[in-house]
Amino acid sequence: MAHSLAVRPANGRRTWTVIDEKYRTIAPVEDWLEAHRQLWSPNTVRGYATSLAQWWTFLEQRDETGRWGDLGVPAVAGFLSWLRNGRTVEHTLVEPEQAPENGTLEARLAALISFYRWQEAVFSVPVAGRLMRGTPRRAPARGLLAHLDARTAPAPSSLVRVRHQRHRGRPPLLLPAEIQAILDGCAMPDATVGDWRGNLRDRLLFALLAETGMRLGEALGLRICDFVMGRGSTPYVEIVPREDNTNGARVKMMRPRRVYVGCDLERLFADYLTHLACRAAEFGIEIETGSPLLVNLERPPLLAALREGTVRDKVSALRKKRIGPASWTPHWFRHSHATALLLAGTPEWVVSRRLGHAHVQTTLDLYGWVREDEALRAAANWKSYISAWQVDDGR
Repeated sequence: MAHSLAVRPANGRRTWTVIDEKYRTIAPVEDWLEAHRQLWSPNTVRGYATSLAQWWTFLEQRDETGRWGDLGVPAVAGFLSWLRNGRTVEHTLVEPEQAPENGTLEARLAALISFYRWQEAVFSVPVAGRLMRGTPRRAPARGLLAHLDARTAPAPSSLVRVRHQRHRGRPPLLLPAEIQAILDGCAMPDATVGDWRGNLRDRLLFALLAETGMRLGEALGLRICDFVMGRGSTPYVEIVPREDNTNGARVKMMRPRRVYVGCDLERLFADYLTHLACRAAEFGIEIETGSPLLVNLERPPLLAALREGTVRDKVSALRKKRIGPASWTPHWFRHSHATALLLAGTPEWVVSRRLGHAHVQTTLDLYGWVREDEALRAAANWKSYISAWQVDDGR
């Protein structure tokens, strides 16, 4: 059975590799990961390493690791079935109870295709050519200026696909009452002592996600100096791309941006900063403006940057207490933030810049339904709308 393994090489930066059932590094997978480590965030490397470890485990069960460079569509289709059936068998007559979601299967398939496309380009491994459908001879009709947009060019597509529902589901959302319940489940103000009761760091983390719409990795990479207090103007958070975060957090696509926030979040930040300074003084640890913002306050390593795994544990603990929806994740705050802005009439390009999307089309693809529903509501109330246009003719 293959495993994805966290390693820390001589340069001190944490990364992942894949080892086989005999604890040997899998050379073709390591070559591919090494070629991309400087381009990808550590979390991306971990996700791809996990996908390739599962692929290699599948080949080990088939006794086909020696043929990894000479496979085709049947093997990849069998891999998806194997994942769907609990990584035990490729075919089953009974639907598994805990089948992975389509998004998980798509991520595994995307990593596999990326791996083989690179192997084909560098080492002439022929598998990618068997998995991909080439560009059509006759390109579909395009608009007059379509040549200006590189995304409209026809590209090869995979012959193996994950079955989708006919209608794409909307991103999951957290209602305002659910967001407040999550925040209160972390920490609440105690009027009797004039302080907070609970974990103030966790409340600040989820409040940041809810009010800024930033990704979890962006929040975990924040430093104290990145939160700029208003001092008479509007406070804001600077999202700064860095490659030296000790917890491996990284800004997606390394795009910096500024996100303005409200006074309530500013006050929460000030309270947390006071609490952080007190804890640092208690342990005799010096903090600076360049120190990580979200850190370990109760367990070692003390004042070390908070890791994604700790956040996942906190989310699981809140779920067990039935706080929030049954399957919510930190990314739901981002969807809720974008939806709330669009419902308030914020232009799509403003929402796109605030979320850090590379293209406004990404925002429209994810949240276009918000405008559609608004248009449907207007259509349902068309009589009340046109009544303001009518002119009384005296009859």
